Amino acid sequence: MIPLPLKPVLVKKEGHKAVFEIAGLYPGYGLTVGNCLRRVLLSSLQGAAITQVKIEGVSHEFSVMPGVFEDIVTLILNLKKLTFKMSSDEPQIISLSVKGEKEAKGKDFKLTSELELANPEEHIATLTKASAELKIEALVESGIGYEIAKGREIKKMEIGAMPIDAVFTPMQRVSFKVESMRVGKRTDFDLLRLEIETDGTISPEDALKKAADILLEHFSVVAKIGEETKNNNVEDILAKKVAKAQEEDAGKIKIEDAKLSERIKNVLLSNSIKTLGGLARKSESDLSGMEGLGDKAVAEIKKVLKKAGLELKS
Repeated sequence: MIPLPLKPVLVKKEGHKAVFEIAGLYPGYGLTVGNCLRRVLLSSLQGAAITQVKIEGVSHEFSVMPGVFEDIVTLILNLKKLTFKMSSDEPQIISLSVKGEKEAKGKDFKLTSELELANPEEHIATLTKASAELKIEALVESGIGYEIAKGREIKKMEIGAMPIDAVFTPMQRVSFKVESMRVGKRTDFDLLRLEIETDGTISPEDALKKAADILLEHFSVVAKIGEETKNNNVEDILAKKVAKAQEEDAGKIKIEDAKLSERIKNVLLSNSIKTLGGLARKSESDLSGMEGLGDKAVAEIKKVLKKAGLELKS
C-alpha cells in the first residue's frame, strides 16, 4: 500500500500570503497533488465581484466625465479591483457619491450589511475640480472564477447600466515546487511546497481546505464505481443533476422579473427579498407576517415558485 504523506504544515505567513509544506509524498505524488490543488484553487473557489455599474451622466464606457481625471474605461478597471466578502447569495447594490476636488476610494462606497470590502484604500477615481461630482451605483454578485460580461445572462438592465467582466476568484497567486526528501532509506520521496496568496476575503488556510474538500467530493464519486444502487441508473442520476441545476438557475431570477403582481413585488423588495431563491428561503409564516401580504398574495407566491420548481421553506 502506498504510504500517505504528513499533514500540511504552515511554514510561513505574511499578510494574505502563506507557504505550506506537505512532506512524505510517495514518489511522483508531489506533482500530482500540487497540480490538482493549484488548478482547483485558481478555478473553483467562490468569491464576489462587481458585475454591473451605473455612473450618473454616463451612457457608455467610452464616455468622458468633466472634472474626473480617469476615463470611464480606466474607472471600470479600477472598480474590478475591489474585492468583497459576501455573506449572502442575494445580489447586493452599493453606491458611491463624492463631490469636490478629491480622490475617490473603495471606502467611499456605501455597503450593505451582507458585504465587507477587503481593500477599502483601492483607488477609484481622481476628481480634479471643486465642481466635479461622481455618483456610482454598482451590483455585486457571487460567482466562481472569471466571467466575461458577454457570456452572462443579463435581464432587463436599467438605462445607463453597463455590464462588466467579473473577477470572482479570491486567489491572487498560487505556485508550487516539488523537492526530493528522505523517508527511511529512500531518498526519492517528494516534499511539496505550496505558496498561496489571496485577496484578503479568505485566508490561505481556508482556501487550501476548501480546495481539498472540492477534490475529495469529486474523488468520492469516482470511488463509488462498481457500487449498485436500486433504481439509480445513469439517466436517473443525470436527470437529478439537471433538475438541481435548473432549480439553482430559477433561484437567481430577480423578483422584478418574476410573474408576480406589482404590489407583491414591491412588498418583497421592501423586505430585502431580491430573488426567487431568497423568497424560497422564507416560510409561509414569514410572508404572512409582512405588511401587505395576505392569504391570496401568499397563494400567488407559492404558485409562481412551484412553476419555477421551488417551494417555500417548511
